[in-house]
Parts: sequence; C-alpha cells; structure tokens
Amino acid sequence: MHIIRPAHWQVYALVLLSGLFLSSAFGQSGKRKPNVIVFLADDLGYQELGCYGQNYIKTPNIDALADRGLRMTQFYSGSPVCAPSRGMLLTGKHSGHAYIRDNRNPKGLDHIKKEYEWEFPGQFPIPKDEITLAEALKSQGYATGAMGKWGLGHFGTTGDPNKQGFDLFYGFNCQVHAHNHYPKFLWRNGKKEILKGNDRTLYGETFSQDRFIEEAVAFMDAHQSDPFFLFMPFTIPHLSIQVPQWAVDWYTDDIVEEEYKHRGYLKHPSPRAGYAAMVSYLDYGVGLVMNKVRSMGLEEDTLVIFTSDNGPTYDRLGGSDSDFFESAGKFKGLKGSVYDGGIRVPMVASWPGKIPEGQISDEPAAFWDLMPTILSMTGNTK
Repeated sequence: MHIIRPAHWQVYALVLLSGLFLSSAFGQSGKRKPNVIVFLADDLGYQELGCYGQNYIKTPNIDALADRGLRMTQFYSGSPVCAPSRGMLLTGKHSGHAYIRDNRNPKGLDHIKKEYEWEFPGQFPIPKDEITLAEALKSQGYATGAMGKWGLGHFGTTGDPNKQGFDLFYGFNCQVHAHNHYPKFLWRNGKKEILKGNDRTLYGETFSQDRFIEEAVAFMDAHQSDPFFLFMPFTIPHLSIQVPQWAVDWYTDDIVEEEYKHRGYLKHPSPRAGYAAMVSYLDYGVGLVMNKVRSMGLEEDTLVIFTSDNGPTYDRLGGSDSDFFESAGKFKGLKGSVYDGGIRVPMVASWPGKIPEGQISDEPAAFWDLMPTILSMTGNTK
C-alpha cells in the first residue's frame, strides 16, 4: 500500500485532493461534469470504522471505498459539535470566518413556530448572502439534494435549505428533532411528511435512515442524465441508540453487555450491540447508495466522499460506550472537545479511474478544504 507524503501544498491546501484529483479533473473538458456524493456521519469517531482499526464493528462498504480510493489519517472536522461543523463544510470557511459558531437556537422565531406548527424552529440560520457548496454547484447546472439532518436554519429563515442551494431537502431540519430515529414526521421542502407507525419510542415502523436512502435513490433516478450533488448527512450513530432489531442481532452474540448506566436519551436493552448496529447500519446505507450508483453505470463519473461531523459522543451518555469501542482511537477527547478525539475524523474518498486505489495520506486537511477543492474538480475556478 502506497503512503502519500506530498512534498508541497497545492490548490486550496488540501494536499491529497490537489495531488490526486485535480490533474485528472481538469481533463474533464467536453465531458459530463462529475457527480458528487458527500456522506456525513453524525458523531462517528475516528476509530469506529474497520479501515481505521475498529475491532468490533463491521463496516465493509465504507472499507471498500477506502480500498478503492483514498483514506486520510489527519483529517479534521470544522468543529467538535454539529451545526458549526456542517456550516464550515458547506461554506468552505474555517471557524475564524464562519458565521455559525455553536449549536445555539435563535430567539424571536415564534412566527416560524406558528407557521410550521412546530415547537423546534431549528438552529441559528446561515445568512442570506452566504454561498454554499450546493449554491455553487447549482450555478454550474447541478441538481442538488440533501437527505438527513440540516441544523443550519429552519424553513422560512435565511437558513432554509431550499434558499441555500438545495432543490430537494428531505429529513430533520432541527437537531433536537433528530434525537429520535423513529420520528412522527420528516420534512420535505418545508412540508411535513408523516411516517407510518412511529410515536418517538424506541422502535417504530419507519426508520428514518431508510427514508433517507430511499429518497437518495429516487433523486439519483430522477437526475441520472444530469450532474448531481447528493449530500447525505445521516443522523446515525448520534443518540438515541435506535436501529431495527435485525441489525442489533448482528452483534448480540459477539458483544458482552454490562449494566446499563442510563444518562439521557432513550434506554436501549443492549446498548453496546445497539450502538455497533447503528454504525453498521450507516455502512449498510452507504452500500445501498453505492450499489445504485454502480447499477446506473455512474461509478467512474462520481466522486464520493465519506466523513463525520465531529468525534464520538460523550462516554456513557445514552448508553454509549466510547471506551469499550475505543471510538477515538489513541486520541484524547470526545465530541465537544478540541483535542484530536473531538475533531479528528475519518475521511475516505473514491473516484474510480481518477483516484488510485489503496492510497493513504498523512497530511493534515479539514472541512473547509472540501468546498474549494470540489469546485475546482467540477470546473469552477472562480
């Protein structure tokens, strides 16, 4: 396996992408622009994937992406918590310039609560004049869709995902809403879509992650002749620990449980197996989306990036056990910490025929490097 140690920084400081991607991407003139898929896990730790050394949890689909492309060992999220990290990824701005700095909820949005008949009006909105990755790609003729968790402003505010470049948004707008994976409803472009058989209890009939996958597949079907940007900010493995029982059964015989030290969120009867199952279900979802890409014959026309918004969740919260899984690897800190355990995250990129297989980069890079690099790869040099 070839270890990449580039001798110098090139475009936009993202060495791995400048060295491996840009030379081939600039050869795209006259051809279809590449599709872009960004998978974003929620609270996934640096060492919770098999390709990063995880011993208990199985992640064959993401591992395969790494084998077919590139894995980074010193990649950093934008922030140790959700909203600012996502904002930095989508705007290409680091924490010194980004508008969203924390997970705070805005005040004075009673009109939003009334209009949308919803008690949680979302996190602080991205400003109107902010340019997002979705807006930039849309200006290049891309169809744009996001399925998962937004957390950057409710519908009706300047942070409305439909006002920030996304043709389609489907999922949780507010982070608080996303703390249960069997919600009563999800949002489709500002309209509530009721989910059958759900009552925000531990189990329900309609698992939200399944709906994200189904919507992603439908989105790709609708735009297979056009370049598309698919942003998939899954809400797992963020707590609560909730996943279909058949996925939990993957681990019940292999992982020894201990007495549940409940602290917040819903109580799961097999928290270690349940948590492992959430990570594997995330991997399962990535696999289903990639199977669709391959079945459409688009794999060689699609750049795929997988990463996480921050480090693993606080140990023992909601039944999680970051120590048991060694979720942050050798690094100090967890979610909420600016030590490496809170901000160093997995990053895998795949583009057959453009990114050589089995690449590893130990050069540092971060969320704010992704937007300018992706835009360069798709032909936008402004």
